[in-house]
Formats: sequence, structure tokens, C-alpha cells
Amino acid sequence: MSNETPAERREAAATRRRWVTLAEVLAIAGVVIAALGLWSNWSDRRADEADKVATQASQTRERIRFELKGQVIDGGAAVKLLRDDTHALGDVSVTFPAALGVAPKDAVDHRIDRDWFAPALLKLTDGGADDAEGRLPVLVRYDYSVDDVKASRTALYDIVWQTSGRVLLGRSLKITDFRLRDRSATVAGLNTAWAKAKPASGKR
Repeated sequence: MSNETPAERREAAATRRRWVTLAEVLAIAGVVIAALGLWSNWSDRRADEADKVATQASQTRERIRFELKGQVIDGGAAVKLLRDDTHALGDVSVTFPAALGVAPKDAVDHRIDRDWFAPALLKLTDGGADDAEGRLPVLVRYDYSVDDVKASRTALYDIVWQTSGRVLLGRSLKITDFRLRDRSATVAGLNTAWAKAKPASGKR
């Protein structure tokens, strides 16, 4: 038999209960710490995945971005629309200001010809100074692709033109530059730009 007194037995039982409680607390703390570790790892992985997705999306946008440029060729007779090494240029259409009276054109050979609009501009400026210059805003819609991704954009450009007098056959017009005006534009924006850039007629 145990020689413990009832008081000693109660104290021993209380001590065992305290140890059990402490062990439970430690076990629960361990579970909580483990759960926090798992959540932290999951959160880090999710953040890394989100960063990776954002980086890939940014790289895709950058790869897809393509700004059409043009080069004046043939002594001002045309603008050659240029592609680059990574963007294949597809269909291109050119819209002129409605008030100019020139129908939209498809640049099937990726060039804008002076003959498309020169007669209308020369007629508009008839009676004015032989030597003149100005800007003709045009809306250019172009399709292109990079890798397997197809895209299209519409932008507003200025065709910079210059007229000069000739001894015979009246005046001549040539293109001197092709400049981006607005990376995102509409037909309404085109007509507004024309209203501001329209050359004054020399007729009375």
C-alpha cells in the first residue's frame, strides 16, 4: 500500500493534471505552428505564382506591342509601311477624312500612294500659293502577328505633304514625312484632326 496521505495523493493528481495540460498546450502550439508554416509556404507559393503570371502577361504584352512605321519612298510618291523582325504585317486599311472625299483604301502592298489623295488636296488648295505644305491625317488599321498571336491596331497618322509649282502641268505634290499622331483613334478623331489641319483654299 501507498504510504501517501490523502492530501499527498491529491497534490500528486493535481501535478499530473498540470503536466497533462502543459502537454496538451504544447501539442496545440505545435499544431498551430505547423499550420502557420504550411499557410506561409502556401502564401509564398501563391505570391510567386501571381508574380510569375504577371511577369508572363507583361512579357506577352510587350512582345505583342507593335507600332507601325512608314518610310517615304520614290521621291515622295509613296509611304512604305514597315514591319520588323518579329511582327508579320498583314492587312492594312487607310481611311481619309470624310470631307476630303477620298474613299478608304486597302494597302495590299503595304504602301500608301500619293495618287490616292493628291488630286483632292491639289483641288482643295487650288488658287493658293504654289509652294505650300501641310498635314493630312489618316486613320490606319493594321493587322499583324507575332509567334501564333494575332492582333490589330488602329492609329492616327499624319502624312506630311508639300506642293510646288511647275512650268507645265500646274502644281505637284509630294510626301515628305509620315508621323504617328495618336496611338488610339477613331473616325470621329480623324475628322476632328482634319478640321484643325485642313489647308485654306486659295479660291475666292
